Amino acid sequence: MDNRANFHHSIEELQNDILKMGHYVEEAINQAVESLMTLNDTLAEQVVENDDLIDKMTLNVEERCLRLIALQQPLASDLRTIGAALKIATDLERIADHAVDISKTTIRLSGENLVKPLIDIPRMAEIAKEMLKEALESYTERNVNRAAALAVKDDEVDKLYSTIFQDIVQLMGSDYNRNRQLTHLLMVAQYLERVADHTTNIGEGVIFMVSGKRKDLNL
Repeated sequence: MDNRANFHHSIEELQNDILKMGHYVEEAINQAVESLMTLNDTLAEQVVENDDLIDKMTLNVEERCLRLIALQQPLASDLRTIGAALKIATDLERIADHAVDISKTTIRLSGENLVKPLIDIPRMAEIAKEMLKEALESYTERNVNRAAALAVKDDEVDKLYSTIFQDIVQLMGSDYNRNRQLTHLLMVAQYLERVADHTTNIGEGVIFMVSGKRKDLNL
């Protein structure tokens, strides 16, 4: 296998590593939100424990990228592909961290009854998960249009966050325990809003990888 063919093979392996990591991150978000909905601290603890695996996957991607740069002679487009992989891995790792944050909230609320039914938070989570799936598919397809479309869904998440913020502020009163739980739920909404932001970052990375142009999807 000549050097160029070997390089393309390494790029394919890098993409596979990113997609594998994306699968684990999607599952972390799924489990984190489910743990909150059911106040299942056992499931929440599992998300926290599995975060080490995602961290190791991030390091593996970083090492593979650095080897490609050091041992190959990447062209400008190749460098964009490697740089995008580094950026995407970082954003995936941050999304996984927010899954851990949500799970830790579940653990803190263990044994309590929710002061209000969770309606908008699960809706936020569903949109954020759809965004992550779309972002990863835009990466594999090198599809700029799919990546750019993430901005629309990010706006939906932002609007839901504003709704949740207003609702929680109105529900606050003089009860310390009630206010404490409401504050934790508001933080969960904030974590999900950040998940959506990191997902738009992935879309921006895809756009730059394909076109060489910078586009801000999180206006």
